Amino acid sequence: MLELRDLQYLSALARLKHFAKAATECGVSQPAFSMRIRKLEDRLGITIVKRGNRYQGLTAEGEAIVRHSRGILDDMRFLEQDLLAAKGEIAGSLHLGVVPTAAAYAARLAIRLHAVYPGIVAQIETATSLVIQQRIDEGTYDAGLTYSDMVSADVMNVQPLYEEHYVLLAPVLMAPRLRGTITWAEAAEIPLSLLERGMQNRRIMDRMFEEVGARPRIITETNALTTSMVMACEGACATVLPSVLLKALGPLRQTVALPLVEPELRKSISLATAVRSPGLPTVEALRQLAAD
Repeated sequence: MLELRDLQYLSALARLKHFAKAATECGVSQPAFSMRIRKLEDRLGITIVKRGNRYQGLTAEGEAIVRHSRGILDDMRFLEQDLLAAKGEIAGSLHLGVVPTAAAYAARLAIRLHAVYPGIVAQIETATSLVIQQRIDEGTYDAGLTYSDMVSADVMNVQPLYEEHYVLLAPVLMAPRLRGTITWAEAAEIPLSLLERGMQNRRIMDRMFEEVGARPRIITETNALTTSMVMACEGACATVLPSVLLKALGPLRQTVALPLVEPELRKSISLATAVRSPGLPTVEALRQLAAD
């Protein structure tokens, strides 16, 4: 028979796609983790995991078990949180996927959430908008902070939060001016560090440069905005950032921040959650806090 721990192990393996990482998350050694999966296969008389020199995915039977297990584990979380809510306590883990440009907003939201609901532990992970949508669908993220136009209100609860607009963060010696604004065409002439091509923010940047007929001088691509910011502070290149991030961090040494114009670009950021009635108490608490 299947046990709850078996479902937890399989869910972690399907999500992380790596035996060692899944074992670490589940708090056991990799040999013990692998042995548990083997014994489960023996008990059920099926092969769950495709095996080779490394993890190669789940079999069709394994995928079916994981699909059902996610619903069972989600129901268990809801039961635990609902019992606490009945006693007036909103507590539990909250898995939040965030596009990199919304990380600063997510941090402030987590601070407010903890102040109001000390029992909620927010687990924040940066990811692409596509991954966020997929993981909300499959139940591995409880909520996501993502671009509004990347989620459909037909299949998810979409709660607009703020409009993202952009500034060029450049070393003082590279900036064409120390105050005022800068056009996208001007920014393209300065060496740039941008997010990698698979990320929605980068696709937005590429469309803007193409729209003004400019080819940006990209010297570095990264999946972390902090890398680009450090490079700007060190005088190596400039980068494009959402203004909300700079407001959270304050002035950075030896840099200048110039709003990007011609055109002035704004993108809506929303809180996306799965459609479920009733919702997880922790998710409902987050939605209410965001609304306030």
